[in-house]
Amino acid sequence: MPVNFTRLTARSLTMLAGAVVLALAGGMLAPTLPAWSAGSVAPVDDGVYKDIEQTIGGVPTFARQIPTVALRGAWQEFKELDLSDKTALPPKVKSLISLAVAAQIPCQYCIWSDTEDARRAGASEEEIGEAVAIAGLTRNWSTIFNGLQVDFDQFKKDLSGGAEVTK
Repeated sequence: MPVNFTRLTARSLTMLAGAVVLALAGGMLAPTLPAWSAGSVAPVDDGVYKDIEQTIGGVPTFARQIPTVALRGAWQEFKELDLSDKTALPPKVKSLISLAVAAQIPCQYCIWSDTEDARRAGASEEEIGEAVAIAGLTRNWSTIFNGLQVDFDQFKKDLSGGAEVTK
């Protein structure tokens, strides 16, 4: 059964896939999972699959590649944090944050999905570009600070007004 992604207001299941990958030994198991086609999926025999289908209108093929024991927790977390409207962050902000992180990982699945989600949530192309640029800027400064082994305590003093900044 095809998944009706239009039922998702602003997010897709790519974040679910990412959560599961992290749940699987920090992502170490993900490269060993076999590539599955739509014809080789496991039967829907667990409540988690029924919940996914009821929530988004179908079960994506990749969800059936994930061991059920890992999928249960990842799906629950995804539903409560990413799909819920009872969180502190609105869908557009969640999508832009996720896109910025995905661009740095990099994860082509997440980049595609998060960009589409951000657009559906009302993000402009300028906002999408800025989120990615901020991610790049953060990565750049992190490289500089870490590579130069900048003293962290001095850094905090310099930026918090606790010390005279060198001119």
